Amino acid sequence: MTHAQLVEKAVRWLRAYGCGVILSEQACVSGEMPDAIGWKRACQSVLVECKISRPDFLIDRDKPFRRKPETGVGSERFYLVPAGLVRREEVPAGWGLLEYRNRKIEVILRSVKNFRTAAGFNSEMNLLLASLRRVEIRIEPQTITDFLKWKNRMAEYNRGSLPEGILAAEQEPNPFLASD
Repeated sequence: MTHAQLVEKAVRWLRAYGCGVILSEQACVSGEMPDAIGWKRACQSVLVECKISRPDFLIDRDKPFRRKPETGVGSERFYLVPAGLVRREEVPAGWGLLEYRNRKIEVILRSVKNFRTAAGFNSEMNLLLASLRRVEIRIEPQTITDFLKWKNRMAEYNRGSLPEGILAAEQEPNPFLASD
């Protein structure tokens, strides 16, 4: 199994775990580059760090945002490893452990849910804003706002109604717009 394949598994797991927005391998201002991070309702973030070898897992402990966990991202934090690579007692305090075995991810150890600090939240915002900017650059000259309003243009072209099978934006399920 390659690191990229394990990251792909992490992204799928985050989606099944209830994350509606997921990014993988995107850098943030703190220098941290989460293998996969997703957000649930109430801005709850879930970090998954993928490790395919013991040396990679052991080296991870020396990263600045691991030595000072208050600077890291993720309200919840997990390591995802091939089965048997890491023992429960080797996982840093509060972190969760996920194992990939028999084509499935198993939760071996749950993460605490309140890891993130104000500094971590700022890094997450930076990560999200930098990612949105990358999207905006790719769709220029259109703006993100115009891109998100594409359904309005479709309805205009279709004499006021959306094509069959397309929901209006206000009918789309979006838990991030629901009040807590």
